[in-house]
Amino acid sequence: MIASFAFLAAYAIPIIWPGISASAHLTCEIITWAVWGAFVADYMVRFVLAERRVLYVRSHLLDLAVIALPLLRPLRLLRLVTMLRFLDNRATMRLRGRMMSYVIGGSTLLGFIGALAVLDAERHTQGANITTFSDAIWWAVTTMTTVGYGDHFPVTGMGRLAAVGLMLGGIAILGTVTASLASWMVERIRDEESVAA
Repeated sequence: MIASFAFLAAYAIPIIWPGISASAHLTCEIITWAVWGAFVADYMVRFVLAERRVLYVRSHLLDLAVIALPLLRPLRLLRLVTMLRFLDNRATMRLRGRMMSYVIGGSTLLGFIGALAVLDAERHTQGANITTFSDAIWWAVTTMTTVGYGDHFPVTGMGRLAAVGLMLGGIAILGTVTASLASWMVERIRDEESVAA
């Protein structure tokens, strides 16, 4: 998890503050590659220790794709989802409370990563309209919530690929929230009917 946070910081700093010094940019690049190397080593160790190696590879295809294709290195940020376990405390011991903690934390992380990815892809492209981090955050929020005003949109292939990922993630999160709310309402109605009876 610490490595994931280091990766997130090293990936985000040059994108959010493009005017950083060349040495700071190089440091971030070194950290990014070092963490990627650590994830490769982690995968290899787990592969070697697995009793059924073929089954291990089949059940960890995303991990393999991320380490095999450096283009997908930002997907390693998905390991940050493990930090959501810390949100699971006594106040949220019920399944619905835990789920809402995960949804809030996951949607925040997904929006931040989506904003970084689209800004990284779009910032220096001619005709791009997502050129600042605030534009990217605004675009990510409107995309995830399916509002999509259309005032900001990606124009590059990589930006559009990031948009597809954010759209799918946003729809999944919206569906989870809707299902949770519907479940809560049905439970409340059932409780009120049982009290009335």
